[in-house]
Amino acid sequence: MKKIGLFIVCLVLVSCHTGVKKEDLQKINSYWEIKQVGLPNGEKKDYKVNETIDYFELNDNEGFRQKVMPQFDGKFKTNDIKEIIKVVEKDNSFFIEYATKYGKWKEEIISIEDSTLVLKNKDKLEYTYKKFKPFSFE
Repeated sequence: MKKIGLFIVCLVLVSCHTGVKKEDLQKINSYWEIKQVGLPNGEKKDYKVNETIDYFELNDNEGFRQKVMPQFDGKFKTNDIKEIIKVVEKDNSFFIEYATKYGKWKEEIISIEDSTLVLKNKDKLEYTYKKFKPFSFE
């Protein structure tokens, strides 16, 4: 009887984990605006307006992330500093590894969809991004 209960619990846990698929990684290629940060204690901090957004460019699981500032004319300003990134798979999860001349770190890709990206760092901060939409005066 205990084996059946354990099996059911395992089945529920596996079915609840949606996971990130390798084919979804291409969706990272875009401009992403921070929407919310989830703290380890359950609190959430919302971001209504952002001066900078993150541009990710990934090709064969390697590329860069760059901070850019959107302009009203649809262009972007940048300081030309790029963080080298690499996506790696470990224990059925995907991680973005970052490298600059100042340090290295990684974030787990919790989910990625067409308009939402969720990353979690080693401090258990969960960053929810939304796809950036250019300014419109209409």
